[in-house]
Amino acid sequence: MSLNVDRARSMTPGCAHRLHFNNAGAGLMPLPVVEAVKAHLDRESHLGGYEAAMEAAPLLENTYAALARLLNCGTDEIALQENATRAWDMAFHSVPLGPGDVILTGHAEYVSNWLSMLQVCRRTGCAVQVVPNGPDGAIDLDALRRMLDHRVKLVALTHAPSSSGLINPAEEVGAIVRGSGALFLLDACQSVGQRVLDVERIGCDLLSATGRKFLRGPRGTGFLYVRRSVLDRLEPPFVDHFAASWTDRDTFIWRPDARRFEDFEHSVACRIGLGAAVDHALSFGMAAISTRTAALAEDLRTGLAALPGVVVRDTGTVRGGIVTFSMEGHDPLALQAAYADKGINVSVARHEIARLDLEERGIDRVVRASPHYYNTVEELDRFLQVTRRMVDR
Repeated sequence: MSLNVDRARSMTPGCAHRLHFNNAGAGLMPLPVVEAVKAHLDRESHLGGYEAAMEAAPLLENTYAALARLLNCGTDEIALQENATRAWDMAFHSVPLGPGDVILTGHAEYVSNWLSMLQVCRRTGCAVQVVPNGPDGAIDLDALRRMLDHRVKLVALTHAPSSSGLINPAEEVGAIVRGSGALFLLDACQSVGQRVLDVERIGCDLLSATGRKFLRGPRGTGFLYVRRSVLDRLEPPFVDHFAASWTDRDTFIWRPDARRFEDFEHSVACRIGLGAAVDHALSFGMAAISTRTAALAEDLRTGLAALPGVVVRDTGTVRGGIVTFSMEGHDPLALQAAYADKGINVSVARHEIARLDLEERGIDRVVRASPHYYNTVEELDRFLQVTRRMVDR
């Protein structure tokens, strides 16, 4: 499936002066997103915040509709949040847990998620168990089946970790969890915008994600999917007058949709920008974006692996747009600075953000390069040339 790369680059001003391989950190916003955010801020400056929000109500509703198209769900199953961590926390802390209950998770879990699990275990007396990896580094599906008993109330899986190119088998996990009585929470922070995400095919009950990474939306945006059929099993950890109605002095009732996980105050401009980012991605087609992003990343892995002293650190059989590697005799943080001097954006994944994964593999830090569909083969070649010169120092 082809994708118009020239069109994508013409709408991405940052391509003119940077080689941006840090889409797993924050993607370059395309012009429609920047223009949408600026336009609303201008209206706020002229009309006032509340008045501009009322005027922009159709644009805000478009964000819900766009996300529903992206995930193949209903608009009533979408809640907007300030970031992926807040979205994940709102979902996780709404699950009723107590002594004897079990949470199952995988080795790819991100630090913020793991800290919340530790906190809830201390507070409630529940336990968290880590499902081992299979030989390819992905979650072991047979082990998951063995560990999924009546005590398990939640299966929390990171779809694509920040520290590897791995894509975990979310659909297979969904099929295993379905009918068990446990809820399935998928962290799609790194997969949204680079992979096709269909919540009906995946079978997750909850999905959290960000706007700023591969989706190329504004920072300060995220969202939560909540399957309609599980709403009444969940108790959002926070409540305000947007999420619920104060029916009399001593009672309130939750909103009947996923927006019970939201609150009143937020950046209207950024949420409009998030909708523009989703529309932009859908205009290229998520299948085409996924195919191109994965192909660029695989070509980058092949090129890096051919360089002496460079070790590609990615795990998994199915891999996405994150490429991690190390270079003998070079600290990853120093490499990040050296790339920046050449106008190349990369990041560093540290063991502090992914202890279960990196510490088990004996890795302290790795360089993380994350191309996206608007990057080119010529940019891959330039990156490899710069890397080769670093090896030769």
